[in-house]
Amino acid sequence: MQNTLTSKRDRVLNIDDPDADLIFKALGNPLRLHILRILSNHAFTVMQITEDLDMPASTVNQHLRVLEEAGLIQTDLRPATRGTEKVCVGVYKRLECNLVPLPATSEQAVEISMPVGAYADFQVTRPCGLASSINLIGMQGDPEAFLEPEHINAGIVWFSTGYVEYRFPKRLPPRAYTVSLYLSLELCSEAPGHNADWPSDITVWINDVEVGTWTSPGDFADTRGLLNPDWWPSNNTQYGSLKSWQVNGDGSYIDGLRVSDVVLEDLAIEAHPYISVRIGVKTDAVDRGGVNIFGRNFGNFPQDIVMRLVYERAG
Repeated sequence: MQNTLTSKRDRVLNIDDPDADLIFKALGNPLRLHILRILSNHAFTVMQITEDLDMPASTVNQHLRVLEEAGLIQTDLRPATRGTEKVCVGVYKRLECNLVPLPATSEQAVEISMPVGAYADFQVTRPCGLASSINLIGMQGDPEAFLEPEHINAGIVWFSTGYVEYRFPKRLPPRAYTVSLYLSLELCSEAPGHNADWPSDITVWINDVEVGTWTSPGDFADTRGLLNPDWWPSNNTQYGSLKSWQVNGDGSYIDGLRVSDVVLEDLAIEAHPYISVRIGVKTDAVDRGGVNIFGRNFGNFPQDIVMRLVYERAG
């Protein structure tokens, strides 16, 4: 069985994602929901699913096609006694829906992607380290590794307490002002080795203002990350959760849930030459379980740290 048929991940589905309609359509049929339950933990052949449902293979294949087009299952062909047989497995172990729509990228928004290795400042404690798509960078466990010139190529960084700071250009057009800021990234806790039950309070600061804290449940390595390079050991941290922070004129939110009274005005975006984003774990946090931050070549989500600024024009 290929690894692509055994990798499971979490996803936060935004209501305005391009594939949201396909996913909702696929989930809107009780029979397809039953098939997803069958495939939630194990891979099965089409014949096995057909026998379980006691339905014609043509009907089952039609429902499988809908699920595959929605990206909810993966299929593959493997050798059988006679020719080949199709094998199916569910993609997600958890699917959440964020009903707060993200703004569409348009002339009223700018989006900036920041590589995880492009930090401008850091203060980290052991265990810590960073790696590129081809090797570890510097001495693993040594905070001085974060000073290596190669750090710009990092695809994953991890540390116990402290922070890494990124500085985003604003890229706003003349006479424009920000009305909403979104930050999206994949992250999880950092346990010795790995531990799915290892909570960590991960905080985001923007322009030195604390925006909100998400408690990661653990450091995940039950399945291999879909994007991890071949050299990355399977007993290392494998993937995280895709989380989003938002600040607007009403408050601050994590995945659409209000977490603080910090509003956009508190960030003084127009008064700064750039937007500072710190991601870290406080030394006095209740759960000091560290943090892993994944870039586009590690984990399960092919993206770096993404900031989206929604703006309006004055006058």
